[in-house]
Amino acid sequence: MTGWNEADLAGPDGEDWRVPVSELAARQQRLGELLAEAGISGAFIQHPVDLYYYAGGRQNASMYIPALGSENSRSVLFVRRSLQRARFEGGGSDSPHEILPFPRMSQLVDTLAQRGVTSAPGLQFGEIPATYSERFVNVFSEFGACPDVTSIIHGQREVKSTWEIEQMDAAADVQIRMFEAVEAVGGEGVSELELVAAAEAVSRSEGFGGNVHMRRYPLQCDRGVIVSGRAGGVSSFFDSAVGGTGPHPLSGMGSGFRRIKANEPVLVDLVHAHRGYIVDMTRMFVAGSLSQEWHQRLEDMLVVKESVVDVLDQGQTCEAAWNESYGLAVELGYQENLMGMKPDQSRFLGHSVGL
Repeated sequence: MTGWNEADLAGPDGEDWRVPVSELAARQQRLGELLAEAGISGAFIQHPVDLYYYAGGRQNASMYIPALGSENSRSVLFVRRSLQRARFEGGGSDSPHEILPFPRMSQLVDTLAQRGVTSAPGLQFGEIPATYSERFVNVFSEFGACPDVTSIIHGQREVKSTWEIEQMDAAADVQIRMFEAVEAVGGEGVSELELVAAAEAVSRSEGFGGNVHMRRYPLQCDRGVIVSGRAGGVSSFFDSAVGGTGPHPLSGMGSGFRRIKANEPVLVDLVHAHRGYIVDMTRMFVAGSLSQEWHQRLEDMLVVKESVVDVLDQGQTCEAAWNESYGLAVELGYQENLMGMKPDQSRFLGHSVGL
């Protein structure tokens, strides 16, 4: 094999699936502003998802982004591997940041000092393993103590750009096809795992490998959770309203070998990521028809959902949305069943989407 070139790094039919340079530049600029407001000289980004967010790829690398107004006004990505891919994914000659080989750890402080850095950069203590962060805390001790920039980065990423919303819209289009695949193969006697396989085939063919990043250790999430009947009430390690049997104890959540029965509710919870951007939707299916009791439950949950939307539309906090909707759910008689069953109920009604 004679090697590869940048033309090999393409999306379907040769599409350029890189993050636009304008997005990367705007994100780095905004983080610089937030760091300056917090009185932090710079951030040393190391979490893979955040490297993709700021640098356009998730190579083995670390990225220094300076605060706005600092002597060094340009971000730099230090790459261990792969330098060639990092340069391409970061925009090539149009990249808003420098892309350099990672220096020896013993030379890292001097390398940053030569760029005008005089105080310790912030680290993502809420994201990276403690033993890993300790190495850099020790190295940067010559500059002083490293502040934590985890919440600053989270706050920035909560606000989605137009381009990011477009990626999630594209992911949702694929999800619709995943639901259609479930409907096409579903029916009495089909197993939960067979239904999941049909949905996953659609998602995989569109470029999502199924690896869902979870920030909360030690949670792990599957791309698809399809549970039927009583299996939907089986609790698991996962902090969610839905557990499921899973196929075996090491994978003890989600879909298992249970087969669909007539007139039982089948909960279909699917995730798809388009170019890294995740959307998550849940629908109810049935082989036959649901009882009037189940129809009433679904109608009641739609009322609860609308109460959440109304509170958030008013610009109120997620806590306010929880309090309002939880009170309504209790009033409707679902205190014992909201977001799971006691003693394993989850205390949330929704979650964020994005990277």
